[in-house]
Amino acid sequence: MEGRAPLPPAAATLGMELIEADLEKGTIELGFTAREEWTNPAGNVLGAFIAAMLYDTVGPALLATLAHDQFQATEKIEVHFLNPLRPGRVVARGRILERNGDEAVLDAELIDGNETTIATATATARVIPLDHAPHAV
Repeated sequence: MEGRAPLPPAAATLGMELIEADLEKGTIELGFTAREEWTNPAGNVLGAFIAAMLYDTVGPALLATLAHDQFQATEKIEVHFLNPLRPGRVVARGRILERNGDEAVLDAELIDGNETTIATATATARVIPLDHAPHAV
């Protein structure tokens, strides 16, 4: 965040844009663009793209609160698919649920233009030195 690095190619592919971040609350709101090319024969966005948008929300929720010499590595993510998603703009809201030293528990939700919750995710992440970031996932 804060221009530390260019938008990663994966985030750009997802059409990610920062809407708002509240560092004190440990929350973030991002916009994404779900594309036609990501749909299955029924016209719904594949779950892998939904999971990718949630993945790209939980990490930045923690990353936005870190020092300039720190990064985060997601260790585990669990996604729950609740409703189908059609192509278009979606909003993801992420937050830090708990932080204990270098370990954090995070969650996120993906919401479509009708305010329907499409999917939720819970993740665990570890704070790492920025110079270790090339090995992070």
